[in-house]
Amino acid sequence: MKFTEEHEWLDVDDEGIVTVGITAHAAEQLGDVVFVELPEVGTEVSKDDEIVVIESVKAASDILAPLDGEIVEVNDAIVDEPGKVNEDPEGDAWFFKMKVEDLSALDDYMDEKAYKDFIGD
Repeated sequence: MKFTEEHEWLDVDDEGIVTVGITAHAAEQLGDVVFVELPEVGTEVSKDDEIVVIESVKAASDILAPLDGEIVEVNDAIVDEPGKVNEDPEGDAWFFKMKVEDLSALDDYMDEKAYKDFIGD
């Protein structure tokens, strides 16, 4: 897994599809998530595009596209039950999957140890 400074995690499967979600640290900082709006499947995104809206009892924030690519799947379960984001942020509560143009762009992101150092954990 790779991690961004925006507290997203990225996991690449054997077919090169990248699953994206937020870290447990981010979910904890947000507090109780009450609303999630996901992008449409088939949407072409560029790195740093605002593509997900997430609202909690504390704040609203946007999730940025970590890479250039196409959204190939979204997790409708977290739209129906946003609280899942707090329960399992780095597992079943992933946000979207994307097919990326250049997997080597993942090299720009932190590994787990670097992320833990980044958040002071």
